[in-house]
Amino acid sequence: MAEYLKRGKPAEARAEDDAKVRATVEGILADIEARGDAAVRDLSAKFDGYTPEAFRLTDSEIEAAMSKVSDREMADIRFAQDQIRRFAEVQKSSMRDVEVETLPGVILGHRNIPVNSVGCYVPGGKFPMVASAHMSVITAKVAGVSRIVASAPPVGGKPHPAIVAAMKEGGADEILVLGGVQAVGAMALGTETIAPVDMLVGPGNAFVAEAKRQLFGRVGIDLFAGPTETMVIADDTVDAELVATDLLGQAEHGYNSPACLITNSRKLAEATLAEIDRLLGILPTAETASVSWRDYGDVILCADHDEMLRVSEEMAYEHVQVMTDRDDWFLENMTNYGALFLGPRTNVANGDKVIGTNHTLPTRRAGRYTGGLWVGKFLKTHSYQRVLTDEAATLVGEYGSRLCMLEGFVGHAEQCNIRVRRYGGVNVPYGEGAPYRQAAE
Repeated sequence: MAEYLKRGKPAEARAEDDAKVRATVEGILADIEARGDAAVRDLSAKFDGYTPEAFRLTDSEIEAAMSKVSDREMADIRFAQDQIRRFAEVQKSSMRDVEVETLPGVILGHRNIPVNSVGCYVPGGKFPMVASAHMSVITAKVAGVSRIVASAPPVGGKPHPAIVAAMKEGGADEILVLGGVQAVGAMALGTETIAPVDMLVGPGNAFVAEAKRQLFGRVGIDLFAGPTETMVIADDTVDAELVATDLLGQAEHGYNSPACLITNSRKLAEATLAEIDRLLGILPTAETASVSWRDYGDVILCADHDEMLRVSEEMAYEHVQVMTDRDDWFLENMTNYGALFLGPRTNVANGDKVIGTNHTLPTRRAGRYTGGLWVGKFLKTHSYQRVLTDEAATLVGEYGSRLCMLEGFVGHAEQCNIRVRRYGGVNVPYGEGAPYRQAAE
């Protein structure tokens, strides 16, 4: 049985934190719905100290912000966007419209239609997430979304130049300088000056994630993307320095970012605990990472690779770094995760920023039922039907009528019967099922 050498906050304490977040978000969204722009302005002043004339940037304001981005930074942004765009285009090419004749004269098909409008949230806070603009805006653009609204909080009381550049270069149609629940609430619900969108995407803190959850149904969402989670699955083929670096590299995201080591090596587990203590003494972001590690860090010792797999599947973490003597075996057998990072040469930071896969991924065990953000999230697959011949209308109508009557839906049956009468010349009394025929006929 798996042994915890270190464990974070108990589930009860985490549930209590979640309840407080839910209540706060519910109140904020109700305020936005009731007061529109006035509520958004008050919330922006309260949480960000930011009250511009308008939250939407003008073209000249966008140009002014982008002028502050160095040539090197712009080149890096464009390189990352090229990788993300390329992979998104490959994903899009894997999805195709279909049409097939399933019976003589019966045509069925589907079309992949982009969502009309999307709100892309880009987190700010301690670490302005420039890369999140690439992940959501570019992917929506490749999918063919016609109106892309991108929003990020101010940093230091003004728009963050690199985030604005990433949004603009990625293809955003509207850029808002607005953060937190007020941003996603305004985009989803609409205000006097912000037209509502059909879908919300992008990661965020616990409050943003909860806002998306509460807004789901009124708008679509990509997935539940809360605080970053990272898991390292490792055996004695790697060392403690590499493992500790990968754990703390993600724990620095925030004060509630879970980080977990699953290993079958007690030596590696104990060495990693010691190495984390050492690194926290020199890591510039230790003030944040140390709290996450203290409250949300786990080290789990397993008997063998099979148990490591079983425990990881139950936890279904967002990022899973696999460094073992059988990485391909984990790839073949794992089913619950956000994204896999295989082998010691790979790391989560590359996936977060530049390698090309999307970094908006399921958290809180949502990997059990959904994958991460990708082109397909912005596409709605709609089916259609066409009946071309009298014979097909009669055949399908007779089966349909009988099956409707089997369930007691007389009105449904009449939709079938009228076709049988008109196209098959069969006299079916109103309100009765179509006559039974032999299967061979």
